[in-house]
Amino acid sequence: MTYPSTASTLLGNIEHNLRGIRDRVGDRLVLAAVKANAYGHGAVEVSRMIERTAAADWLGVATVGEGVQLREAEVTLPILKLSPTRGLDEVTRAVAADLTLSVVDKASVDEAAAAAEALGLTDVAVHLKVDTGMRRVGVEPGEAAQLAARIAASSQLRLQGLFSHLPISDSPEGETFTHQQIGLFAATVDEIEAVVGQVELKHLANSGAVLGHPDAWFDLVRPGIIVYGSLPDPQAEPTLELRPGLRLTTAVSFVKPLAAGETVGYGRTWTAERDTWIATIPIGYGDGYSRLLSNRGRVLIGGTSYPIAGRVCMDQTMVDLGSEPVANVGDEVVLIGRSGTDEITVAEVAELMGTIPYEVTCLFTPRVTREFLA
Repeated sequence: MTYPSTASTLLGNIEHNLRGIRDRVGDRLVLAAVKANAYGHGAVEVSRMIERTAAADWLGVATVGEGVQLREAEVTLPILKLSPTRGLDEVTRAVAADLTLSVVDKASVDEAAAAAEALGLTDVAVHLKVDTGMRRVGVEPGEAAQLAARIAASSQLRLQGLFSHLPISDSPEGETFTHQQIGLFAATVDEIEAVVGQVELKHLANSGAVLGHPDAWFDLVRPGIIVYGSLPDPQAEPTLELRPGLRLTTAVSFVKPLAAGETVGYGRTWTAERDTWIATIPIGYGDGYSRLLSNRGRVLIGGTSYPIAGRVCMDQTMVDLGSEPVANVGDEVVLIGRSGTDEITVAEVAELMGTIPYEVTCLFTPRVTREFLA
């Protein structure tokens, strides 16, 4: 018998987090980022829940394929493709799927117009992205009004939105830079609207700004990681009560005694300091449970914490149970989530890996069984 590892998406908790975001930002619209498979939580199922419960007004994706997948799943909410799209075929595919495109330069505007014309469409909404300091993509602020005018002059396009992105809104060290960005964005909006008239949706606030920068909320906010229950940075102010969006479990597959001085796993990096018992669990980096957790991660069995012994393997990981065989084959093992009074959070795992919560939940591979709980 095998014991599959399971990532359980807690849809009720995700809805709770979105309700809290709505309460915090008042009458602003909410765009929930569901890119990267909803940060590893299951984009189709999360998006269906959001639409069914009206927990958010928009969805955000990174690729045309992500948006098309949602349309094929009969999700009808507005979907903003957050990054620019290149190539007329791909732009046409996006417009045909009723995805709202981000445009960043003359070429992207012209391709969007050409795609709309090829499909016989007019009044196709686009959002113009302005680079206020991220230095990744976006039109320069001083050139934004001219590009907005080009959109306004098109018979195929409608400038529905203006937006930018904040790289350090989640950290106290970023206060000054973030306020400079907010001011620059507001000034750029004024310049654009002086040329083309009022634009329906101005948006700037990511998770960090939802938590700590009300002056960045404008007409719509774009929360990401806080939707799924984690803070964007350990230093971010927890102004919302967040619940975890995911639980990762497996089961004990083997238990054996180990004598003092024996070693465990590849590279023999862990040596038993005393007679002990080792439990093997059928999860490893092939499932997205990072090798960086070797000799430093922990799991929960029956509400008690046990350390990982040795290197995380591709398919299996070993756990030090101590002097007694306290676990049996088939017992539940919690790698992320609560067991008894103890809890392993995504943030804890991220800290042990030397990374951010975003990466932890994006790592899980198709080999992990998925379930979606209300």
